[in-house]
Amino acid sequence: MRIAFFSTKPYDRIWFEPMGKDYGYDMHFIEAPFNEETVTLADGHDAVCIFVNDSVTAGMIDRMCEMGIKALLLRSAGFNHVDIHAAKGRIPVLRVPSYSPEAVAEYAMAMLLTVNRYTHKAYNRTRDFNMNINGFIGTDLNHKVAGVVGTGKIGQAMIRIFKGFNMQVLAYDPYPNPNLDVRYVGLEELMEKSDFISLHCPLTESTRYIINRETIAMMKEGVYLVNTSRGALVDTEALIEGLKNGKFGGVGLDVYEEEEGLFFEDKSSDIMQDENLARLMTFPNVLVTSHMGFFTVEAMQAIATETLENAYAVEHGLPLKNLVE
Repeated sequence: MRIAFFSTKPYDRIWFEPMGKDYGYDMHFIEAPFNEETVTLADGHDAVCIFVNDSVTAGMIDRMCEMGIKALLLRSAGFNHVDIHAAKGRIPVLRVPSYSPEAVAEYAMAMLLTVNRYTHKAYNRTRDFNMNINGFIGTDLNHKVAGVVGTGKIGQAMIRIFKGFNMQVLAYDPYPNPNLDVRYVGLEELMEKSDFISLHCPLTESTRYIINRETIAMMKEGVYLVNTSRGALVDTEALIEGLKNGKFGGVGLDVYEEEEGLFFEDKSSDIMQDENLARLMTFPNVLVTSHMGFFTVEAMQAIATETLENAYAVEHGLPLKNLVE
């Protein structure tokens, strides 16, 4: 089986190459993103493997069908970047539904602790032997209220972490899990009562801009917000407005709604054209990282294993347990 990997980085090869050899696969690693201009590079392959910021349109699905592509493999859990309707019944789209929920939840907590206690700023200050702690005051998490939006596997891991900090946990999910030991509330109540809010839901039409001017207005003064899920869960302009008005104690963003073409790339020598992202960087209580919540040894190993298992299932006509329908 010949597989074309798009948007690849050195760390992708580290994990996929040795495993791929075990399967006997011929793997072609392409640094360019998968888009309407690069889709022709998939010609001659049996499958295409893409990452979260590769967008697949209906036209690209048509082109892949013409090339005889047998599968579209996602190195991610999310699939909102693929036109699933256009692919249905033509090319199977297979995802990695769960690689390491703990990796993302632990990173979300790391971001929350960082913006609360200013450890990133303290590091920079003490590197210059400036031991002044003015401006670094935080707040206890003990007995505070944590709101978790989305209670899938990552949300559940986040709930366990919050409880480990002896916090009261509220959860919102349109499909509550009756087996979870957590108190489900409506979205409005979660926004109104939470001191810390962490987003762990997929991006759908109903969750797009779930954080907007109206929901921000519901929140407590000094609330902390962390998003490690999908950028478009947050209306960036509304967030900036709230930050300017002093609504937030701190904000951690590992994702951004316009991250395609920016995140995972070195833009340090470029003039930043995205005014909203540039504005976010100016707030002292905002921490932005480049979609790295998943990035652990365990998660990368799981992503590679599950992706190649998906390819194997297609190749041998086995049940497609990770098919996106």
